[in-house]
Amino acid sequence: MIPDFVAIGGPWKVLPPGVHYATLKEVKDHFATNDKREQLFLGFARAVKFLRQAGCQKIFLDGSFITEKTIPGDYDVCWDPTGVDDKKIHPVFLDFSDKRKNQKRMFYGEFFPSTVLADGKNIFLDYFQVDKYTGEAKGIICLKIQKS
Repeated sequence: MIPDFVAIGGPWKVLPPGVHYATLKEVKDHFATNDKREQLFLGFARAVKFLRQAGCQKIFLDGSFITEKTIPGDYDVCWDPTGVDDKKIHPVFLDFSDKRKNQKRMFYGEFFPSTVLADGKNIFLDYFQVDKYTGEAKGIICLKIQKS
């Protein structure tokens, strides 16, 4: 279940601290509320399909898409590499060149393995749970996906 937004001092309300589990349908119903958000959701759903085919079982969703911001710029994802088949992962998920231009073109968002360092000291899973405006803890969404 996706909780209500909370104010932590940044420009938009965010999810309360913690990892909040949701289904793809719940993400769509809660966040795809206008044309821009629908476009971002469709890109995210397409990416989930590719990650599922590679054996990914957990995807963590972050970014302005999961805030109160009316027109979010994009979304950010870190995915759990546990069980992912290197031969089946789409190469775009490992392409970080040119500010992840190819990821954004294909899916309208950015993707990182959850266990990689984001800022030299925190892995992406932890990094995503800190608000960039305030430094306060905030929440993210986790999709547990079934193997296809």
